[in-house]
Amino acid sequence: MPFLFCIYANKNYLCRRIIKHPEGWGMKMKILIVNTSDVSGGASVAARRLAEALNNNGVEARMLVRERLSDSSFVTQMPGKWQQKWNFLFERLRIFVSNLFSRKNLFTVSIANTGQDITNTKEFRDADIVHLHWVNQGMLSLRDMEKIVRSGKPVVWTMHDMWQLSAICHYAHECERFTERCGNCPFLRFPHERDLSRKVFIRKQKLLSGARIRFVAVSKWLQREAQRSTLLSGSNVSVVPNVLSLSRFRLFPREESRRRLGIGHKYVVMFGAARIDSDIKGFRFLREALSHIVESGMLPKDDLCLILFGGIKNNTLLRDFPIHYIYNGYVSGDDTLSMMYSAANCVVSSSLYETFGQTLIEALACGCLPVTFDNSGQTDIVRHRENGYLAHWKNPKSLAEGITWAALDAETDRMALRRDVVERYSEGVVAQQYIGIYKSMK
Repeated sequence: MPFLFCIYANKNYLCRRIIKHPEGWGMKMKILIVNTSDVSGGASVAARRLAEALNNNGVEARMLVRERLSDSSFVTQMPGKWQQKWNFLFERLRIFVSNLFSRKNLFTVSIANTGQDITNTKEFRDADIVHLHWVNQGMLSLRDMEKIVRSGKPVVWTMHDMWQLSAICHYAHECERFTERCGNCPFLRFPHERDLSRKVFIRKQKLLSGARIRFVAVSKWLQREAQRSTLLSGSNVSVVPNVLSLSRFRLFPREESRRRLGIGHKYVVMFGAARIDSDIKGFRFLREALSHIVESGMLPKDDLCLILFGGIKNNTLLRDFPIHYIYNGYVSGDDTLSMMYSAANCVVSSSLYETFGQTLIEALACGCLPVTFDNSGQTDIVRHRENGYLAHWKNPKSLAEGITWAALDAETDRMALRRDVVERYSEGVVAQQYIGIYKSMK
């Protein structure tokens, strides 16, 4: 294994260090992870955890973000606070005007017409490989992305939703236009053949033409969708799951967790999302499922409790809720979140689409069974009736059966659930998969 001899100094002394490096590297590889935020949203959390995993596994990784909310030493915020705000607002304004001042789907699509050039930053210049993640909402424009691609530096791009493989949408739902050339976009108020989606599609096509980009999907489902896409057809798309920081998610005794959280109910269900009331999170299916459980007598109402975490803007969402609930808002502190997972019989993800399912592996690490739909990225994580339950898509009664199974029928070895995610999603496992991709691009 090669060694690098480094001499470094402070004002009092000189020291000599020997640093080991992954086999075949002459010096420590520097990776720049680019994401809109370091904390806000699932992609941000996944990108930050990957940076931590790489740093803990012999690679020097830094993050460059538009919005820095953590105190992580490896995260750098881009300069120009007011420029960034303008970029964000101008993109939304363009979409707003295109839809004749309708707010519908205002945040469902991104057109990347504004952003900041990162190629002149020190972080970019120092990087051996640029690793893009979720770079929307004014972080990077298509022109900025083109500069990155044409810079000559190898580029890895992890897909956390469908934006890279479509024109403007983050999730296509039942629309198949991304398998053609987009246009007639259902997310636009007045769709037509040469609408805004077609224009962005053409610009993306130009960006990707001849580009040396290694795409990574976080699930096999997303990989299959990418392979169906006109934009990414023929591209090299690998599958690497999101990483789980197991030191942050601990398995606590269930009864002790409930006692400390003040929960006296027999069956505890958990649900969380950055925005609980976002349509794509499918909270209405969970509500209908819980109503069905109570009305059909599958479980007694007084024995049930729902723990919620995340943001809610719609104040009517929890009105006349069918069972007792505890809403914890945004949860800070992994021990608190671990205790909530540990207290629950199951965590439910009723999202219409889930490219991966971060809450599901967090729950498994805490000995909590996931119950989710069987249609997208969750199927990489959950083995039906073994380590969780896969309900029929958009079927509240099937979701109710899964919740009841987790509460009554599942013989759960909680430590076995944790061992399973250690083997598949731990820092070392995922970091090595990315290191293999980086080395292949040298």
